[in-house]
Amino acid sequence: MPSFDIVMEPDMVEVRNAMDQSIKEIETRFDFKGTEAKCELNDKTVVLYGDSDFQLEQVLNVVVSKMARRNVDIRFLDLNAKSEKSGKIVKQNIAIKFGLETEQAKKIVKVIKDEKMKVQAAIQGDSVRVSGKKRDDLQETMAVLREKIKDLPLAFNNFRD
Repeated sequence: MPSFDIVMEPDMVEVRNAMDQSIKEIETRFDFKGTEAKCELNDKTVVLYGDSDFQLEQVLNVVVSKMARRNVDIRFLDLNAKSEKSGKIVKQNIAIKFGLETEQAKKIVKVIKDEKMKVQAAIQGDSVRVSGKKRDDLQETMAVLREKIKDLPLAFNNFRD
């Protein structure tokens, strides 16, 4: 029976490339010369440093623009993180979101059931497995989810026929 998984995970290769480009731009920008402005990528966290909140915001703008150019959805970044001051350096940890939370997975399953589609959806950990008898039904499900769920950066993988 054909099936696919609905997941929420960024392409980490593109995230790393975007961070490398951001680091290069921050190192060469004139307004960041002689300051503590920098950014790092640690496993699933982007760490930003700056001398002030304004400079931290500028570093964040550089990172966001580079991610957008590399086609990394900005919705993967938890931009609500608070900045921390330690001495004269301001630091901000931005988490990269991986996996669907239970509420989000339930929302996806509810959308599929409300549309009365000829597929079955099952929550499996941090993903949702959708299976059906026809490949066309699965493709229709993907189209409906792209249309109905705009607040999550969903990815469809593991398509099996």
